[in-house]
Amino acid sequence: MNEALAAGTLLIADPFLKDPNFMRTVVFLCDHQAEGSIGFVINRRYEKNIGELVTELEMCNFPVYYGGPVQRDTLHFLHQCPDLIEGGVEITTGIYWGGDFEQVAALIKKGELESGMIRFYLGYSGWGEEQLDSELNEKTWLITPGNAKLVFHKNISLIWQDALKQLGGKYEQLINYPLDPQLN
Repeated sequence: MNEALAAGTLLIADPFLKDPNFMRTVVFLCDHQAEGSIGFVINRRYEKNIGELVTELEMCNFPVYYGGPVQRDTLHFLHQCPDLIEGGVEITTGIYWGGDFEQVAALIKKGELESGMIRFYLGYSGWGEEQLDSELNEKTWLITPGNAKLVFHKNISLIWQDALKQLGGKYEQLINYPLDPQLN
């Protein structure tokens, strides 16, 4: 198992990755163990808001993000509010996964939870035993530590680029690579 991988790691898709589920994405790993890994694509917006998916929040226009291709009928969330939402698991400093959804709904209805404090994901990204290690060996992903600035970025269209900038050096050049180098 790759020692550099752990919960809280960001997986940055290689600029030439053609898989439509992960092309130019950043995945925040929430769990990484020998049996497998789970995370959420943090830079791909889903076409509906939370109010269109959850009837008890029908007036809420908080965005929903495409978490990944696995179990796209499930809803997950990351947040920065452990003092407001019970039951969340701290993945890395200031980023919590899950918690009491009834509390979340009540806080949203009362106007006590802002959209920048929570992110909802439809589905998740998952890897079986040694699958992610294999993808890292194939250079499918670059890795960097996750942080609240990237996970809760105000402009999701910049997350992939900003994650590469966090790596620095030669990786910053990847930002300018075209989607299809044959068209260059």
